[in-house]
Amino acid sequence: MTIMNLSQEAQSLNDKMAGLDLAERLSLAASLGGRVVFTTSLGIEDQVITHVIGQNRFDIDVATLETGRLFPETVALIAETEARYGMTINRYFPLKEDVDAYAAQYGLNGFYDSVEARHACCGVRKVKPLARALTGASVWITGLRRGQSGNRADTPFVEYDAERNLLKVNPLADWDIERINCLVADEAVPINPLHSRGYPSIGCEPCTRAIKPGESERAGRWWWENDEKRECGLHVPEAALPSLNSSEL
Repeated sequence: MTIMNLSQEAQSLNDKMAGLDLAERLSLAASLGGRVVFTTSLGIEDQVITHVIGQNRFDIDVATLETGRLFPETVALIAETEARYGMTINRYFPLKEDVDAYAAQYGLNGFYDSVEARHACCGVRKVKPLARALTGASVWITGLRRGQSGNRADTPFVEYDAERNLLKVNPLADWDIERINCLVADEAVPINPLHSRGYPSIGCEPCTRAIKPGESERAGRWWWENDEKRECGLHVPEAALPSLNSSEL
């Protein structure tokens, strides 16, 4: 299918999904053909999507980026979720040679020193593993919501991802955190215990802190940076990220 056709299909699907519930949105995504992949961070939004996929046995591959620096609670939740829903969550790890190259250039914890170094670390531990997770995929499902941050306020239900040449589906785009919490409580969805300790958004352990009263949901991510629209690079075009010194990263 051409870029123009994919863009048109994304717009058509976006309009169609607006009137569907979550299970119907996921069912539609699963029916689009080709390999359909849901990437989960094991956060509360993603656990809701996993719950609906598991309940309905949708033909959707579930994958996670096991960065090597996740909280122990997050790692434990992977196995708990697999057992609860009788599914396999495919784990994608960073390559050792990439981690070693990063450490040689910036230091293992060099991400604290500059935005460039932090994006390089995310590139090694998240962006490159994501590329492997999405190899051969025609549809990518995410847990993005408009209410998560200002940078995500215009998140559509479906968009054409030109960088990866696939359809990106965000079935929770219009959900707020209250609706998420209600479903979790009603359905006893397993969630990360860190959420109850002030971590609404959970990434790698060295890069995530609990938020303070009045802060946005993602304020605890890369908290030492000043840019309120900071991202890791998974959901923004590569060209929009700071340039990196090493061509290997």
